[in-house]
Amino acid sequence: MTRDDYERRMERAGQSAAEVGLAGLIVTPGPDLTWLCGYRPPAVTERLTALVITPGSRPRLLVPELERPDAERSAGAGAVDVSGWSDGGDPYGEAAKWLEPRGRFGVSDSTWAMHLLGLQRSLPESTYGALTEMLPMLRAVKDAHEVARLAAAGAAADATYEEILGVPFAGRRECDVAADLARLLIEHGHSQVDFTVVGSGPNGANPHHEAGERVIQDGDMVVLDFGGLKDGYGSDTTRTVHVGEPGAEERKVHDIVREAQQAAFEAVRPGVACQDIDRVARKVIKAAGYGEYFIHRTGHGIGVTTHEPPYMVEGEHLPLVPGMCFSIEPGIYLPGRFGVRIEDIVTCTATGGRRLNETAREMAVVG
Repeated sequence: MTRDDYERRMERAGQSAAEVGLAGLIVTPGPDLTWLCGYRPPAVTERLTALVITPGSRPRLLVPELERPDAERSAGAGAVDVSGWSDGGDPYGEAAKWLEPRGRFGVSDSTWAMHLLGLQRSLPESTYGALTEMLPMLRAVKDAHEVARLAAAGAAADATYEEILGVPFAGRRECDVAADLARLLIEHGHSQVDFTVVGSGPNGANPHHEAGERVIQDGDMVVLDFGGLKDGYGSDTTRTVHVGEPGAEERKVHDIVREAQQAAFEAVRPGVACQDIDRVARKVIKAAGYGEYFIHRTGHGIGVTTHEPPYMVEGEHLPLVPGMCFSIEPGIYLPGRFGVRIEDIVTCTATGGRRLNETAREMAVVG
């Protein structure tokens, strides 16, 4: 990413804010700040750091004075005016100088309450809304550079899955396999591991089970869900494997989930509402008699974080647009018995969907 890239992003953000009637955007440390101007504070503390974008004006970045040198060296620093504030001063009063007193502003979702309250004290007639509600498409549509990075992260996760199939499962703890997943993600170029779900047997019926001390046994279904960041962009994939030969119902449930995942993928095209991707997957599972056991949304966006808008869920009316990247991950979870989930990252193109994960979706048998 270059200074010009960040400049274009901030300019587009300002234009988008004006189009929805906002006086500007206030962005504090988190993924929005990094995406917009390339600055990642050395530590997120109680000291206010805020990027202020107002339509028609040059963006301004307010930082603690002791962190100003880092901000001035960041990738997008040339596209933003950096100002410092000193301990004992009033950072909210400083930020207020750049803001319309009676304006309505979009505020990044990760903004601490104490900072928002401080701004409200300095500008008592101002109002605020969450950035993802005010500008839901700001980071949702990726450019070619971003899609390429997501594809590279997906390929690294795929390579991790291919290697994990060769490690022993039976007789080892879930946390041991999770450690293998984390190690392999790093070996394949990830700088950060966000999660390594290993849900064996009945633990697989908990979609967000944290790998624990349970010893994996012959005959277990095992849900593997893992991902993180590579070159600043996320990976997230799920496959469900079986230790030894699976039984008839296990195969049946896995096939239903695979059919639902494929149907949802085939429904991806520009103009389709996000909720319709969820509806397509859910229809398959419900028709097979397992509707009550599909207990989460079908997908989530991905980019500089592994979970972000848009969401493939009932009630999300945003239309798919070329460049949107998101997961498709239906599942069936039978309490006390086992679970199955299959997940790929998909990008919407002008002609349909493109998978960024390419490993086999058939059930793998492991030892």
